[in-house]
Amino acid sequence: MQQFGWILPYAIVIAAFYFFLIRPQKKKEKATQEMRNSVKEGMEIVTIGGFYGKVVNAKEDVLTIEVGADKVKLKIARWAVGKVIENNEEK
Repeated sequence: MQQFGWILPYAIVIAAFYFFLIRPQKKKEKATQEMRNSVKEGMEIVTIGGFYGKVVNAKEDVLTIEVGADKVKLKIARWAVGKVIENNEEK
């Protein structure tokens, strides 16, 4: 029984890494993926590059957004969405 006593500290460290590092990171990635998949036409977004725009066309992996006062249209990849702007947030 004593010959396996060294395993317990390693098991505790591995469990701590899982619960404090790996699990929260996977949870955050899942939430980000769900947010990106929920983007639809008419929503206002911020890209990871810092562009603020309104989605005018949403396809499977490509979004077309209108940016700026003169309504320039840009095509971006869906994975480039940084966050969705709620109606009560300021730009």
